[in-house]
Amino acid sequence: MTTLATEQSQVLVPGPMMLGQGVERYRVTGGGATVLALAAGDELEIVDPEGCQVCELIAFDQTGMSDPRLLAIAVGNGSGRVPSSSEPAAVSILSAGLHDSRRVRAGLERVGIDMAKVQAAAPLRLFDVDMPPNSNARVVAHADVACVVAAPGGAMSAHGGAPPTDLIAYVHRSKPDGVDTEPLLPTPLADPSQDFIVLASTARAYQVSKRDWFQVVDMEGRQCSDFQCFAVADLEAGSELGLDATITRSLMGASCPAPGLYSKFFNAKMQPLVEVVQDTVGRHDTFNTACNARYYEEMGYPGHINCTDNINGVLDPFGVAARRGWEAINFFYNTQVDDANQIYLDEPWSRPGDYVLLRALEDLVCVSTACPCDVDAANGWNPTDIAVRVYPAANMFKKATAIRMTADSEAQLTQETGFHSRTSALTRSFSEYCGYWLADHYTAHGAVEEYWACRQAAVAIDLSPLRKYEVTGPDAEVLMQTCVTRNVRKLADGQVVYTAMCHPTGGMIDDGTVFRLARENFRWIGGQLGYSGIWLREQAARLGLAVWVRNSTEQLHNLQVQGPNSRRILDEVIWTRPDQPTVGELGWFRFAIARIGDHDGIPIVVSRTGYTGELGFEVFCHPSDAPTVWDAIFEAGTPHGLVPMGLTALDMLRIEAGLVFAGHEFCDETDPYEAGIGFTVPLKTKEDEFIGRDALFDRRDNPQRRLVGLELDGGEPAALGDGVYVGRNHVGVITSGTISPILRKNIALCRMALPYNEIGTAVEVGKLDGHEKRISAEVVRHPFYDPDKSRVRA
Repeated sequence: MTTLATEQSQVLVPGPMMLGQGVERYRVTGGGATVLALAAGDELEIVDPEGCQVCELIAFDQTGMSDPRLLAIAVGNGSGRVPSSSEPAAVSILSAGLHDSRRVRAGLERVGIDMAKVQAAAPLRLFDVDMPPNSNARVVAHADVACVVAAPGGAMSAHGGAPPTDLIAYVHRSKPDGVDTEPLLPTPLADPSQDFIVLASTARAYQVSKRDWFQVVDMEGRQCSDFQCFAVADLEAGSELGLDATITRSLMGASCPAPGLYSKFFNAKMQPLVEVVQDTVGRHDTFNTACNARYYEEMGYPGHINCTDNINGVLDPFGVAARRGWEAINFFYNTQVDDANQIYLDEPWSRPGDYVLLRALEDLVCVSTACPCDVDAANGWNPTDIAVRVYPAANMFKKATAIRMTADSEAQLTQETGFHSRTSALTRSFSEYCGYWLADHYTAHGAVEEYWACRQAAVAIDLSPLRKYEVTGPDAEVLMQTCVTRNVRKLADGQVVYTAMCHPTGGMIDDGTVFRLARENFRWIGGQLGYSGIWLREQAARLGLAVWVRNSTEQLHNLQVQGPNSRRILDEVIWTRPDQPTVGELGWFRFAIARIGDHDGIPIVVSRTGYTGELGFEVFCHPSDAPTVWDAIFEAGTPHGLVPMGLTALDMLRIEAGLVFAGHEFCDETDPYEAGIGFTVPLKTKEDEFIGRDALFDRRDNPQRRLVGLELDGGEPAALGDGVYVGRNHVGVITSGTISPILRKNIALCRMALPYNEIGTAVEVGKLDGHEKRISAEVVRHPFYDPDKSRVRA
């Protein structure tokens, strides 16, 4: 007899929506603080994901007074109360000029708590400096309180130390239905001049003055908001020229503007009306109209409330004529165009609190909706509210997108590197890379001149977004030996090795370098967003190892100095102790603990590494020291032809040198052999087990694809994803391509099926659909330039 299943499988939706009723999640940035409102009986759970991070809690009652008895440790690792004679670490954090600090101070001041009361407070301290990863503790509020949560920690020296790391705070509400759960940390980015809610299935019109900022916030996540606006001057002149998506796409060259150079929305006169300044989602619709009566009628829902009718209603007082279908910018509406050129939709990517921040370029009449669609996935099947906030022009907000390290991580806005004050004075062309703004090229030079400077003199490249992790503890060597393909046991102190990190299937997680600082101290530097660090922590927990993996990316920024003159430039700038090699003595894939200038100078680490195929070095320093380090290097380097270099020229150099790039030459389905870095897998000499070893034996002995070099006819470069063919047979895919200035050739890297990887094999690179346009090509030796690496070893 067959029985029916009583439980239906659930779709996993990562992020805050899965926490359950009455549970809230907040991120406390390492070295920072936040403030939360707790009601009597609420539990505050603090989790230290990376370990070794102290937490301080300060609670204030409704009179603004701090009392140690307001919070009590219920469960977990509490190390007691800080002595009253000790100033809370939160004082120095809140006294800093950081944006988050200003927001926390503003939140406290709104409930009558000033810095004098914070200084006089008696904090509760959770965790010790040697606590393991994922330590947690719970405290219970005995009254309604405002609770400051701080993750104190000083700047980490480039020579080593403990970086301050993030804490995660969970609030478990004792009465989730009867308590105001809004945190005291204000959601607004500044003091708003307008602050209102667009209720679900409604619209609202509002006016914004020129140069003012305004923010459209998805309050509960996965909710669309149609937006349209008009210049007041146009309406007064009787002209109804709203945002025109077709004009905008044509001028911006993108499906939707984004923060950066290409960030403006235009009307039909090609007049910019608004600029996108910050965007935490990045997926919006500019192809469809706002939902309208005809759409619902065709779906079988005549009479359904719709955004077009709502927009008509709220714009009528401004004399704007009604329309049957409003062209609109559909914020958070997740539409795409498939291979058959069909527009399709899915649930929005937006999470609770995600937003778009815009700036008015004219005096505007605006309209925002909270879309009522409940018959498809447009609003996740559940229409909710939208918030709109307007901020005066006197405020200043930096351009930023947002990234998430994992699907359930909080969004992190694009940051500026420690060198940004210097690079931004030389160019306005920046791209987002791994959560930071990096220069594409520099105004006074351009990519080709920067390229030749690297080949003939020297360049400086800001590559601070590379992810750095401090791997320390008695089992640090065991962890690294287990998680990377190279034999870490053979590393001497002061040595670096380039390696792959693989899944059990042999597919690559990342490539990167391992620095051995001491017997129990390693530094992992990878290029991806940061999953490699999470992977290391997961494996340490799985194996029960005594090791800490702490993110130091925000504590160590790095400048690559590359080119034939790089050694003599840095030799004039860098001082090392007698027990450390000088710049002139530093061997390939070695590093030195050093300083700028003399023994009292800025602490740095200098390594003989790079990403150009030229002789070169990397200089690592704390972000606060970065401008001074830049100045010292350029003061010494300018007479030697040193110029700044951006990502465009770097890509040309690394392709010529055959250096791989994540998302191009490898992904998690590509093994190191297929990525062209099989030399990082010493299967014959590394006797210890490591993750992916068995799979890599099989992949090595049964290869399917190999990375090869191609030389193409003509001057049209190959692009990532272009198919490579022999007749009708699709035998490969382009991973990277460029026109080589020094070789004067059209070259590309290609992942090629065997047996077409033999040098001299004739193939064709397909454009358009792969068949309607072909470019003749030939398999050639790579690296294309200096294949024996004589220059980098010089």
